[in-house]
Amino acid sequence: MRLLLISLQFLTIIPLPFNTRCEKEDLWRSTACFPVAGLVIGGLLVGAQWLIAPWISRALCDALLITLLTLITGALHLDGLADVCDGLAARGSRERFLAVMKDSQVGAIGAVGLVLALLLKWQALQAVPAECKWQALLLFPALARFGQVLTMTGARRARQDGLGAAFAQGGGALPLFAAFFTVAAAGYYLLDVRGIAALTAVCILTAAGRTFFQRKLGGLTGDTIGCISELNEILVLVVFSAIL
Repeated sequence: MRLLLISLQFLTIIPLPFNTRCEKEDLWRSTACFPVAGLVIGGLLVGAQWLIAPWISRALCDALLITLLTLITGALHLDGLADVCDGLAARGSRERFLAVMKDSQVGAIGAVGLVLALLLKWQALQAVPAECKWQALLLFPALARFGQVLTMTGARRARQDGLGAAFAQGGGALPLFAAFFTVAAAGYYLLDVRGIAALTAVCILTAAGRTFFQRKLGGLTGDTIGCISELNEILVLVVFSAIL
């Protein structure tokens, strides 16, 4: 339970009524609970859908759900996506890429990336059939957060400071196995083989993104992990809209 609360503290801005003790080694161990935290986020989206869907149009409802997702997560991973877009646009050396990502200001390319990401999520969610929508809302945040665990496990670090480095400095594959079992069981229970198909797509995209950034930067940062997570959210919603 403590590890789940730690994961919620890092992945969301949900206020907790008490402080959770967190040792250095707990950061990596808590990644086993990342998919469960994703299910909590998805559950909040399902609850919001149940409350507002009868009163407004489908398009507006889906836009509000994407807005709620952004608020719950504090736009943490969207910030990483914007920083990576700016870094790619810099077209420089590894040091230049890392320096641009560390800059707190969002450039023009980063802003375009944010707009496109939110637009794609909104449109993909609209394309999910209504009879399967609650399952998709519950599952896609969990699948994306499993992608974060897969991204970090055994990865090199591009820099030694930052939150991403703090999580990635752990060892062992046990949290990855626990996270995989959670999303595989949830995916099959909610959407049978279609949930497993979405999990497979997440694994492929995550492996490709991780390989790219490790070759480009010599390792991963918190921004690159967040970028891959955002791309996985978009991918899962697109896959659901296609196969459900």
